[in-house]
Amino acid sequence: MIGDITITEKSFGSKSLMSSVRLTINDGEKIGVIGRNGVGKSTLFGILAGTDKDFTGDIIYKPGAVIVATQQEYHDVGDKTVLQYVLQGLPEYSQLSHIIETYPLTMGDDMKKINDYSEALQRFDDKGFYQIEEQIERELDNFQLPDIAHREFTTLSGGQKRLVEVVKIMHSDAQLALIDEPTNHMDYIAKQQFIDWLKQAREAVLVITHDRDVLREVDRVIELKDGGSATFKGNYDAYLKQNAVSTGSQMNEFEMIEKRIVNLKAKVIEYQRYKEKSRNPSTIQRFKRLEEQSRKELAELQKKEKPTFWIDKESVSDLNYKTAAQYEKFKAKNVRIKLKNDESRSKHVLLSARDLSLGYTTPLFTGINIDLREGEAIEFRGRNGAGKTTLIKYILEDPSVKKFDGELTLDKQIRVGIYEQEVSSTYFELPLEAAVEKMYLSRGLTINTTKIRSLMSDYLFTEGDGKTPVKRLSGGQKARFQLIAMLANDPQLLILDEPTNHLDLPSIEELETSLGKYTGAIIYVSHDGYFRDKIDGDVLKIGAQ
Repeated sequence: MIGDITITEKSFGSKSLMSSVRLTINDGEKIGVIGRNGVGKSTLFGILAGTDKDFTGDIIYKPGAVIVATQQEYHDVGDKTVLQYVLQGLPEYSQLSHIIETYPLTMGDDMKKINDYSEALQRFDDKGFYQIEEQIERELDNFQLPDIAHREFTTLSGGQKRLVEVVKIMHSDAQLALIDEPTNHMDYIAKQQFIDWLKQAREAVLVITHDRDVLREVDRVIELKDGGSATFKGNYDAYLKQNAVSTGSQMNEFEMIEKRIVNLKAKVIEYQRYKEKSRNPSTIQRFKRLEEQSRKELAELQKKEKPTFWIDKESVSDLNYKTAAQYEKFKAKNVRIKLKNDESRSKHVLLSARDLSLGYTTPLFTGINIDLREGEAIEFRGRNGAGKTTLIKYILEDPSVKKFDGELTLDKQIRVGIYEQEVSSTYFELPLEAAVEKMYLSRGLTINTTKIRSLMSDYLFTEGDGKTPVKRLSGGQKARFQLIAMLANDPQLLILDEPTNHLDLPSIEELETSLGKYTGAIIYVSHDGYFRDKIDGDVLKIGAQ
């Protein structure tokens, strides 16, 4: 066992985030960490990595265990290149390199230094460090980061830094790796490379992810929920089955508590009435004692908050009538995505392209053909940089994209909704409610306070969230704002660029279900295999595959 973790209290101000988190980590084990947005997954990793010490509990690691984690902030990088940044994270590399580079200049006939130098050469070779630079550059290239190994790390974008973090972790030779949302900026080939590494890695790995392709390869799933943690043996598919069973048991227990509360309230009134009617002092004392006992038990039960109940839709369909009815009554609030389903629409062509070639100074691709009608879906598939986003920009009439050949026609009468990976900087400084209002008004759409409150509720935002600047929202909250923006004008054509990034599992499922009922057309880019299977449609391959 590498680690034994117990967290009995972690709060932010008056809000308690964790109260009963308990987990063990075994050698070489691959663990997926999941949970609704905001339950504290990244906070947990900060505690495990030792950067957050403001909690009550015990983090016990095996003596000498090396723990590495993907970083979120970078303060002491200086002018290091990407290669130097990755190499500094390798145990022994810096020390051995220093000996190999400096000792020949100073060791002379010093036998101790000569022995240290000889041992360093052997150890450097044993660790495979002679080939490490070439290997790292090759992996950076596979992660769509060519020619950056000798660039200063600080010049990279946020997405590029996250990919470099993953490469650094892959070479850290640690006993435990903590990896936060590794695949959000990867294309499908880079993601497969990460999954291949995960499957054969000798270190234990805790990975925060809602990428079901990654969760399919883990040994165990840990779900953070209601201040605690629950462990499920097996991968994502095993988790879904076990979760349905355990949630059924939890609902039974909660329903019994609700019935007991109703019963106790009646008992309190009954004992109070008997006490008032009685004339015998001993009888009065007996009913008073019973009333106090009932009130005490009632107060304890009423302190218990309703647990969060979620079962995936496929498992719900397999529930018996009683459990299904319970779930309908108790299920956790989820985002409500409202898509118009007008079956009377004619299936006319919305978008067509013939032998299209686009790019900027030179073509990114040639020979693109599209025939998209209402009710159809098409996936744009290609590596990062192949031109998927460029094609979307051209459809949206972005003047920066140059047409080199061919034609593209978009029905000018249709309304288009766009889901983008990044929130526009226009909204960063605005409170969320003001950002929603500005977004609607900028599109000539009507909006009022009642509508804003309704949207906040539909997309699981609290009143406090509405006053929070967009730049301070979590990744999941920003994703939900993007969904609001996409659907504001009741679109007939949806364009979705990696829509499952940052959404939690229940929200992803709700999005997939809504899109399954949608009768408009869909263009999407996604490296989520489960999402692609759900949406289906034709595949347009762009660039080399």
